[in-house]
Amino acid sequence: MEQSIGTHASWNDTFVRFIKNFKDKSQVLKYQESLSKMVYHNSKSLIVDFEDLLLFDHEISTILIERPDEVLFQFNLAVKESLYSVNSEYTESIKNDIQVRIRSLPDQVPLRDISSKNLHRLISVEGLVVRTSELKPLATKAAFSCSKCGETNVVPQITPILVKPSTCITPDCTETKNFVFNEKESSYQDYQLIRIQELPEELPPGQLPQSSDVHLTSEMVNIARPGDRLNLTGVVRIEQPESRGNEVSSIFRSKIEGNYIDVESKGPEDIELTKDEEEIIIDFSKDPNAYEKLIQSVAPNIQGLNLQKEAVLLMLIGSPSKTTEDGSSTRGDINILFVGDPGTAKSELLKYASRLAPRGLYASGKGSTAAGLTAAVVRERTGMMMLEAGTVVLADKGIACIDEFDKMRNEDRTALHEAMEQQTVSIAKGGINATLNARTAILAAANPELGSYDKYKTFKDQINIDTPLLTRFDLIFVIRDTPNVPRDEKLAEHILGIHETGKIKDDVPLGFDLLKKYISYAKNFTPKLSPEAKKLIQDYYVKTRQSSPKDDDGNQGIPITPRALEGMVRLASARARALFKDIVTEEDAEFARNLVRAMYESVGTDPETGEVDFGIMYGKPVSERSKLETSLSMFEELEKESTKNLVDKDEFIQKLIDTGKFTSTEARKYFKNMSDSGQIYNVQDNLYRKVN
Repeated sequence: MEQSIGTHASWNDTFVRFIKNFKDKSQVLKYQESLSKMVYHNSKSLIVDFEDLLLFDHEISTILIERPDEVLFQFNLAVKESLYSVNSEYTESIKNDIQVRIRSLPDQVPLRDISSKNLHRLISVEGLVVRTSELKPLATKAAFSCSKCGETNVVPQITPILVKPSTCITPDCTETKNFVFNEKESSYQDYQLIRIQELPEELPPGQLPQSSDVHLTSEMVNIARPGDRLNLTGVVRIEQPESRGNEVSSIFRSKIEGNYIDVESKGPEDIELTKDEEEIIIDFSKDPNAYEKLIQSVAPNIQGLNLQKEAVLLMLIGSPSKTTEDGSSTRGDINILFVGDPGTAKSELLKYASRLAPRGLYASGKGSTAAGLTAAVVRERTGMMMLEAGTVVLADKGIACIDEFDKMRNEDRTALHEAMEQQTVSIAKGGINATLNARTAILAAANPELGSYDKYKTFKDQINIDTPLLTRFDLIFVIRDTPNVPRDEKLAEHILGIHETGKIKDDVPLGFDLLKKYISYAKNFTPKLSPEAKKLIQDYYVKTRQSSPKDDDGNQGIPITPRALEGMVRLASARARALFKDIVTEEDAEFARNLVRAMYESVGTDPETGEVDFGIMYGKPVSERSKLETSLSMFEELEKESTKNLVDKDEFIQKLIDTGKFTSTEARKYFKNMSDSGQIYNVQDNLYRKVN
């Protein structure tokens, strides 16, 4: 331990000896080596681990936190002195820009706990980047020419507000106001403003997330982008808010002047487990009924919905993403859509999933915009353009739960196309072109347009979501609220039991906290497809494409797409992960197939024929398209037979009935659909003509 120190000169001496003599565990002169690397990498910063300084001298470490401005100034001088002996020429070129950056402070301050007691102190915080500004030059020394004598006055700049000289430096000059800024004689450094926010998983219930502006300079700029999680070391400052007229507020805004920034590279799977917890988790995975018990552990407050719980479990675990040699990538995140009657616990399932996910965000589609879900360019109060992250960007490497998905405008939902497949968000606005990561699983819930789901109507007729977006969901399930005495009795007993005892269940295999850690642990596995699993998935895909229903003329309906094939691979890999396996077995592929098959039966059943028709999910079923084609061809024939190319409405409807394919009600329905869709138009009375 070094001797107690108290003067600036002694501080400088201590830092010189620290840089020269400190050795790491391998007995390497750590910071002598760092100085050499500074020269090699053309860097202006020396990164110092606070723990090293604490070991070398406890007292100066304490002073550093309490008086960072004074201590860091002396530390910078010590680095300049030490670097000069390594490479004098390089030192002379950067001597005014040398910075010591402190990392790994032992105690982090939560963003919401930053108060007046932290002012002008060195702190460490963790947060989520929600905004980043464009890069700007910041004047460190501003040169001003006196309009009276022409002498140049140099004023050091401490704040972003330009400070002019109060008087001319020429002894005989009396000028005090008229100074012209000289940009060529001034000194600058790179400047960027970012805004960090509390991590979603650390936000107290019912509280608004706290945020803070961070001012970055020099080599710290352009390190972080919206959606990144970072550890930041900096000094807490205050800034004056905008004044109103002659009134100046006594309330100031706090900000952080960044000293060191480290973007977290760890993912949700990097969690801290005790040895006992790890043993419990591994032993649980070896249970023959582990998979079923995992499903039982998901949302135990919700009675039933086992199929949907299984889907949520696989979505939370996910599948490894893959990148090919040419740089193209295939997403590993699983997207799920629940469509169903009100009161079927869709929202509750989404909220539970957002809490259970290592990184989860919950948003409601009602009132959400494209910018709020993806990203936007906004103008800061300073006039700077800033890139602001939306829900799917902030939930990077996690899940985004979007409730009331059907209440969003189509143009807002369209913004999710890129995020759901390419897992990026591209912004081109206000001169800013950027691409942000959105490696996010989407769990969405929607209600049918008429309130409750009608089994006699097709899925596409009851949900106002465009086909391109629907195809990006790996699983779509309809949840119906139908009376069933045994099930209703169990549900009533379950709900009343919760109200009576305040407990959910006593037989939940894995509690909430342990299940959350289990899911994170499972993400460490990267299972590969076995030949048996590959063949099963391939055979099912080919067979399913060939089994699409055909119309009366032998035309095949819409088959499933290759996206469905990729979805099955993701589901099978997720199940293998859930059981801590390195190989995706045939059993895993079977479970994935069964889930996909259940989806098609839930969503893709033609109410007229009772057959599974994939066209129902993404368009019209074969039976409907066949009748529509018949209607159009019949209208064209009648139009050709007419001397004035006009078709009588009643005659057309009767002709449809005579084909034997239409009832009277259906014939009138198809005529109305043709008219409403603009395929035909009324000329006079009951006479219609086809739109060319």
